[in-house]
Order: sequence, then C-alpha cells, then structure tokens
Amino acid sequence: MVNPKLLLKSFTYAFEGVIHALKSDQNLRIHFVIAAIVIVVSVYFRVTPYEMGILGVVILLVIITEMINTAIEKMVDLITKEHHEEAKIAKDVSSGMVFVAAVGSVIIGILIFTPYILKLFSSAKYLRFP
Repeated sequence: MVNPKLLLKSFTYAFEGVIHALKSDQNLRIHFVIAAIVIVVSVYFRVTPYEMGILGVVILLVIITEMINTAIEKMVDLITKEHHEEAKIAKDVSSGMVFVAAVGSVIIGILIFTPYILKLFSSAKYLRFP
C-alpha cells in the first residue's frame, strides 16, 4: 500500500535536489535557459509533435546527464580530497558524458530546425531581389 506521507516526502526531497542542483551548478542553469529557448523557438516554428517529442527527449537527456555529473563529482569530492588519478578519471568521464549529450542535442536541433529556418528565409520579403 502506498503511504501518501512518505510519497509526498520523497517528492519533496526530489524537488529539493533539483533546486540545489540549479543553485549550485552554473552549467545546469545554462542548460535550462537553452532548453527554454529551444521550447520557445519550437512553438514559434510550430514544429510537429513528433519533432517536439524528440527535442523534449534530448533536452531531458542533457539535463539528466548534467545532474548525474554533479552527483558523481560531489560523491568523488566526499570520498577523497586528495588528488587521485581514479577520481580525475571519474570526473572527466562524467563531464564527457554531458558533453556527448550536449553535442548530440545540438546536432539533433540543427537537423530539426534547419528546414524551418530555410523556409523562413526563403519566404522573407527582404531577401527577394527586384
């Protein structure tokens, strides 16, 4: 049976985790701002629901990987304050995970938005010559 008080408490902890990550991680804030811009541009261009779904998935992927990266870095810092090659590798691989997700999302964004941007420029009056 589900205990509503415990369920509410777990959601509260999760929300606190997101807020803490946003307050302490500059890169996560940047990802959220870029995500908001992508959503606004998607609405402006009226991308298809399928394309919006793809954009939503890659936005979530980047945000999730950034939060996992933050958690891994905090755990490594908790375990050791000394410089260890293994700790550096853990942090670098974790950071690389975010980089791969971000680059992939940019490529997907380019593939989705390019036709809309080209259509916008091809129909713009100021680009037509007499």
